[in-house]
Amino acid sequence: MEISKIMIVDDNEPDQFYARIIVRKFNENIEVIPAFDGKQALELLSDSDCNPEIIFLDINMPGMDGHDFLKKYSALSENPGVVVMLSTSKEERDRLTIEQFDCVRMHLVKPMKKEYLEMLSAENF
Repeated sequence: MEISKIMIVDDNEPDQFYARIIVRKFNENIEVIPAFDGKQALELLSDSDCNPEIIFLDINMPGMDGHDFLKKYSALSENPGVVVMLSTSKEERDRLTIEQFDCVRMHLVKPMKKEYLEMLSAENF
């Protein structure tokens, strides 16, 4: 899959910053769209110009968390991108909850790694 846009949904600014650095090291031409909670992510995704191929989503965030985002996102008639959970959570209940959503392709552990992007770019979703 060719990746041209990635959305990173995470309330933690240092994690956002680090993820952007890793994305730029992987490919400086990838546009990174930051969102700091699920509500902001949904607002950005409602714009027709915002069509990321991959959405990296944290689970635990104030406001609209990752679980609530997935409920609303999966109800949309058109999901513009696949979701990859990128979280520090290793809780079994979190993994089981996110597996209910077809848009979630995998669950990876923070921090973002270049290998994650290499693996995703080799996938055919």
